[in-house]
Amino acid sequence: MTLAKAIPAGAGLGGGSADAAAVLHWAGVDDPHLAAALGADVPFCVRGGRARVTGIGEVLEVLPFEDRTYTVVTPPFGCSTPAVYRAWDDLGGPRAEGPNDLEPAALVVEPGLARWRDQLAQATGAVPVLAGSGSTWFVAGAFPEAGTVVRTTPAR
Repeated sequence: MTLAKAIPAGAGLGGGSADAAAVLHWAGVDDPHLAAALGADVPFCVRGGRARVTGIGEVLEVLPFEDRTYTVVTPPFGCSTPAVYRAWDDLGGPRAEGPNDLEPAALVVEPGLARWRDQLAQATGAVPVLAGSGSTWFVAGAFPEAGTVVRTTPAR
């Protein structure tokens, strides 16, 4: 088996989970509990599409497809997920300061993230959101001069 990676590690985009899901798919395994044993994001990556995820990642409520466009910027460095969660614990856990509770912790782990966030905000006039545990920032809408434009597609 050859696995071609297209999602950078440490970007907060679930690249490692997508890799695990690809191997499970290749092996014909779709059990969400088994997938959750490999990582909290793996069951979602096995299922794909759009979902509300609860439990430790194994409970998926399928949501209807929504056609959306985003502009994404991934810095040339990643964020260690374990380090971000340790910083999150040190900061006291959820703070309800924005759409991603991990953002303050990721900024502690990688202070250089702030520059990328600020550049995306200045280029788009929008407030960037951190993807997962970082390091990717995104905003809704198409701003090709500011980053990579991606559009959601229906699950196959």
